[in-house]
Amino acid sequence: MTKRIRKDCSLQEDVEKVNNSFVELDTREGMNDGFPRAGPNDSLLPGLFDDVALNCLAWASRSDYASLACINKRYNLLIRSGYLSELRKKLGIVELEHLVYLVCDPRGWEVFDPKKNRWITLPKIPCDECFNHADKESLAVGSEMLVFGRELMDFAIWKYSLISCNWVKCKEMNRPRCLFGSGNLGSIAIVAGGSDKYGNVLESAELYDSNSGTWELLPNMHTPRRLCSGFFMDGKFYVIGGMSSPIVSLTCGEEYDLKTRNWRKIEGMYPYVNGAAQAPPLVAVVDNQLYAVEHLTNMVNKYDKERNTWSELGRLPVRADSSNGWGLAFKACGEKLLVVSGQRGPEGEAVVLNSWRPRTGFRNGTIDWKVLGVKEHVGVFVYNCAVMGWSGEMLLD
Repeated sequence: MTKRIRKDCSLQEDVEKVNNSFVELDTREGMNDGFPRAGPNDSLLPGLFDDVALNCLAWASRSDYASLACINKRYNLLIRSGYLSELRKKLGIVELEHLVYLVCDPRGWEVFDPKKNRWITLPKIPCDECFNHADKESLAVGSEMLVFGRELMDFAIWKYSLISCNWVKCKEMNRPRCLFGSGNLGSIAIVAGGSDKYGNVLESAELYDSNSGTWELLPNMHTPRRLCSGFFMDGKFYVIGGMSSPIVSLTCGEEYDLKTRNWRKIEGMYPYVNGAAQAPPLVAVVDNQLYAVEHLTNMVNKYDKERNTWSELGRLPVRADSSNGWGLAFKACGEKLLVVSGQRGPEGEAVVLNSWRPRTGFRNGTIDWKVLGVKEHVGVFVYNCAVMGWSGEMLLD
């Protein structure tokens, strides 16, 4: 009982500390503390003291932060301060959410909220025209979405914060690169391999910490590779596929253990050879099980970790062979596999999100794909896609 009382007191002290930090930040804007004052009263929620209103607002979905920031100047300050996220953490709020970030038009990014079946248009990246029209790669980590590309003089990274709802320049990697494999686990992400600006194939890897916004060099992989794919599974990072030179395709994979900081080479982990004109392996992990698309046959395959083998499950809802695997996305979205692709119809072009929950199984080689969302009047080529997911303050892959 004594421990529980101490825990409750500690929680209350933490909440009060967070409240006080926002009050100090917000004194110039006015506040509702229950005492009469001259001048305007910018109550967050009319009729409620601010400490009560803030506890209520902490339960708002983080996908609504952009809308809340538009209410007035004070709400904008609240959202950009990151205060609500800290308060959610202190209150132990758990809410499973996912957001799908994608771009089908170089002019801007769209975000789909599956829970609310709602589309959101992000503000345009304040980059130069070279970055805007260059090939890009994307990665969701923590509450940030990173976009990698090339500016006029060198590689660059821009990141969009779900908390502050704006784009800022991200610190560059220690060894800038493109065409790398990447994966995220909570607030960290790892990028491995790729090519530098001179075209050299890299064997180096780096870890990004979204809490500090910093990059850390990791031990080198056994084999340099580009056009590869990465993912986390069972708490370890993997990179598979890719090419070590313009004519040498790799079928081996590598496993990185964050605890021992060692790489382990896995021969034959990805037997589907990809060429220089083909997309990197289309892979996704759901419930710590690895799935991949074999785009030449349009089949979804599942990896057997014990036997280091693959088995066919069923067909994709769309064709991937016509464009060598480019132009569509194969992602994990919570307990579902997600296929994002374009289609042309009588009413014009649209992007369709199809999903399937592997736990439901399949029959006779048929996967029961369900339409999760549709975005009309956009391009049919999916240039980039990233899925951000979290449960309360614990971010998911």
